[in-house]
Amino acid sequence: MPNDNAAHAAAGTAADHRKRPRRRGDALNAAIFEATLAELAQAGYSGLTMERVAERARASKASLYRRWPGKVELVMDAVYHVLPDPEAATATGSLRGDLLAMLRNAADQLAGPAGYAIRGLLSDALRDPEQAAQIRAHARGNSLRTVREIVRRAAERGEVDAGAITDRQLETGHALMRFHFLTHGAPVPDEIVTGIVDEVVLPLFTAASGE
Repeated sequence: MPNDNAAHAAAGTAADHRKRPRRRGDALNAAIFEATLAELAQAGYSGLTMERVAERARASKASLYRRWPGKVELVMDAVYHVLPDPEAATATGSLRGDLLAMLRNAADQLAGPAGYAIRGLLSDALRDPEQAAQIRAHARGNSLRTVREIVRRAAERGEVDAGAITDRQLETGHALMRFHFLTHGAPVPDEIVTGIVDEVVLPLFTAASGE
């Protein structure tokens, strides 16, 4: 029967990430993103650490820091990893239907780890100008790209004039959604989503298009 020292050594070897099959590239990134989202769901943004993510992903801290300088960049990339491709926005055949599908998907995202991340990132940005600069530098503008794609398709159907709608107007729906989430929490009720589309976004786009 092995003694305690031998058992301890065996347990340490089993837990040592260096003894596990080596993962690289997309496989390692996917494991880290999955671990990050799981940590967000369990501990929230404030409780998430690079060390805990590495442990959950069964990766080394060095492998995380080679890819991301800190948790702001890691969390943002993990959230982007699960967000839909802006170019693949749901096509329902109408501007209203596409906008509702887009904001309903956003509401679903806010009810999960992405919501914890957004709350934490905004909290960091309000307290620390340096963190705010990091967040701005790492943002991809996916929300704007998604609405832009939806409006482009609507313009092809003759519903709106895409060239007449400004970026600020395009961002209105997501901005109202985030404001409701930050002030009331999740989930965002569907009547809020419908109200944003029917009372604000559609009239705004129609008026801008001169319809």
